[in-house]
Amino acid sequence: MKILVVGGTGMIGGHAALYLKSLGHDVSIAGRRPPQETTELAKLPFVQGDFMEGTFTKDQLAPFEAVVFAAGNDIRHLPKGAKFGEHVLRSNAECVPKFAALCRDAGVKRFVHIGSFYPHVAPELLETNDYIRSRKLAVDGIIALATPDFHVCSLDAPFVVGTVPGMSLPMFETYTRYAEGKLEGMEPFGPAGGTNFISCRSLSEAIAGALERAENGKAYLVGDENLSFADYFGMFFKAAGNPAEVPSLDKEHPLLPDVGLYTGRGNQVNYQPDPQSLELLRYRRNDIAAAVNEIVAQYRST
Repeated sequence: MKILVVGGTGMIGGHAALYLKSLGHDVSIAGRRPPQETTELAKLPFVQGDFMEGTFTKDQLAPFEAVVFAAGNDIRHLPKGAKFGEHVLRSNAECVPKFAALCRDAGVKRFVHIGSFYPHVAPELLETNDYIRSRKLAVDGIIALATPDFHVCSLDAPFVVGTVPGMSLPMFETYTRYAEGKLEGMEPFGPAGGTNFISCRSLSEAIAGALERAENGKAYLVGDENLSFADYFGMFFKAAGNPAEVPSLDKEHPLLPDVGLYTGRGNQVNYQPDPQSLELLRYRRNDIAAAVNEIVAQYRST
């Protein structure tokens, strides 16, 4: 299958692109800027475009049978001086469905969107949280485009953990320094509460499954392990060989601030993916420790 991965220069899209390539697909990646030269992504065909600015054209998209969209926006992508609510409602709720419609009009046959788990696990926040509402509106807009000739689905994922060999990922590089005890004055702990996590590997496998077998017009809640944030950070300390205890404390964590915990510090978001979805998408489970080990092995000090 000839596939374009939008957001393929980042962690989630980049991992998916390389995995789909390993399965024998003809994969290209797209983004605002070319991929890091230190990764295998630099060897893939690159399509430059910005879905928010509307710079993709039908001629660019027409050669592809399928598009995997892994370029949603959250607090990490907020432009300087922009208002967060306005930014995510425009980028996710407006621009993502508009881009999906462009793919449809270009003759793309399959569209797999990587969304967020929040609308599934915290629907009570849809009216008060712009980010969660923007993610729900993005999926609703995409699903509304489904036709017999345009097969669409969304894989709505929790916190994603992983890396791409050779890729600089500042967040996970910092997590590794933290676990090594090299961030002076920063005590080992996790903020109270926790959530579901999924590895890049599991998500890439789910993407491959969705391209082959997903139901048209369906949003799937995907996920793997339910962990406290203390247990999650503890995995990094263990992988780094640091025996420090990592307790759960009811205070804000500098590396996982409250602004990124949309269900609130102290809350534990637990769920299990639907068995039928697991059977259909066929992605591995219990992969978080392995993903953390790979991250620390890649970024630890030498």
